[in-house]
Amino acid sequence: MDGNGRWARQRGRPHSFGHRAGVKAIKRVMYGCEDLGIEVLSVYTFSTENWARPRTEVRYLMRLFHEAFRRELDEIHERGIRVLVSGRLSELSRPMQRHIDEAQVRTAGNRHGVLNVCLNYGGRAELVDAVRSLIASGVPAEDVDEQTLAAHLYHPELPDPDLIIRTAGESRISNFLLWQSAYTEIHVTNTLWPDFDIPDLRRAVQDYRSRTRRFGARPGEEIALVR
Repeated sequence: MDGNGRWARQRGRPHSFGHRAGVKAIKRVMYGCEDLGIEVLSVYTFSTENWARPRTEVRYLMRLFHEAFRRELDEIHERGIRVLVSGRLSELSRPMQRHIDEAQVRTAGNRHGVLNVCLNYGGRAELVDAVRSLIASGVPAEDVDEQTLAAHLYHPELPDPDLIIRTAGESRISNFLLWQSAYTEIHVTNTLWPDFDIPDLRRAVQDYRSRTRRFGARPGEEIALVR
């Protein structure tokens, strides 16, 4: 969700102004996904690398996450959306961990969609943690395959993403869902994240639907067509 800082600077405001607008965009897109029948939305809210940002900005972001969990959870729960949080949660503050636990436990039975919040998340960190989990569980090296490793990711019950949307013209993966996105389609838009709205989401989905997904197959072989 790139472009919060640029969006704020264009208006002569601090980064915090852009981050707050970015949270509002998450809500718009989440409900837009619900209307389009998209079952899982993963949002990259804070990466393992974001701790290197200025301390005042990091503190503000954490306060914003606290506030969002408290303010939005009732409505998300009423709409039947399940909340999951992916990342190194043990490195977050105790109050934040309590908010996360409450959100995940309270919405665990919801079946009208999933909001996967990637918080203190990194794709490489997730793979390292999966390998550590494999070692700790005593899995013999000869028994380790793709399915075994995937089962030790943060939320192995989630499907691999069909589409990654990059805002603000960014076209790199940025350490996001590295294992899961091996065959994910990528849609790049110049729209800054705080401006991203339902028409942008619909354009991204239409772009995705216009593509032929081969999953490594040669033309004419096993081709998955998106209708």
